[in-house]
Amino acid sequence: MGRFSERPYIAAVQRPPVRVPTLKPQLKIRNLIKSYDGKYNALDEVSLEVYPGDFVILLGLSGSGKSTLLRCINRLVEPNGGEIFFEDRDIIKLKGLQLRRYRREIGMVFQQFNLVKNMSVIGNVLTGRLGYQGLLERYSTQDWEDARLNLEKVGLSEYEHRKVKQLSGGQQQRVGIARALMQNPKLILADEPVASLDPATADSVMQYLGKINAEGITVICSLHFLSLAKRYGTKVFALKEGKVAFEGDVSEIDNNKFKQIYGEEAKEI
Repeated sequence: MGRFSERPYIAAVQRPPVRVPTLKPQLKIRNLIKSYDGKYNALDEVSLEVYPGDFVILLGLSGSGKSTLLRCINRLVEPNGGEIFFEDRDIIKLKGLQLRRYRREIGMVFQQFNLVKNMSVIGNVLTGRLGYQGLLERYSTQDWEDARLNLEKVGLSEYEHRKVKQLSGGQQQRVGIARALMQNPKLILADEPVASLDPATADSVMQYLGKINAEGITVICSLHFLSLAKRYGTKVFALKEGKVAFEGDVSEIDNNKFKQIYGEEAKEI
């Protein structure tokens, strides 16, 4: 099997314009609490505002609460307290069909890809439409057209009939991004999407997320690499032991703030 390229050409990402201060938050989180055992708070009164077009980078050590926060936003995890509003809707109160409809607006990109390895690339991408139809319904002609368009967006048009297990890690993550785009999301949550990839491949995947963000989709992405945060983020939100350790512009994170987030022995890679 030939070696697959990890770094197809991508035009320079055009960052979205600086948001107007009077713009309403798209996502508003207030005093969010989550405990898995009733003793320790994985999230301890976390508050956050995200505006349309933001590319928010979540920083923090493993176990700091980043994944829990993302999963609370799309209700894969139920919070124990606090509030989550998305476009003025009280997300915690949603149930049944209303919750399903909300989740269609929130694309999710996972660290371990969560793909069906024996299924074709385009078959995996099409599963992003399952929230819009019944399990036994056929995909429409428009669904197939959209799947091919989204594969083109992530540089994988020529691999649509290849099985996912035949792709490299970076290519599989790009399939995951294309699948998320099939939901026509207003917000994409990326849970350490490059943690299992080498640095060059990680940068390639982040370029695609940056390109999608530049087209107007809000992104919240958890990372460990401050260099990638500086390159792609418009805002940084850091957690430490479930509490807010920093919130602001990525340019504000100097060496002292970095050590406050990751510990005195930490070194930026």
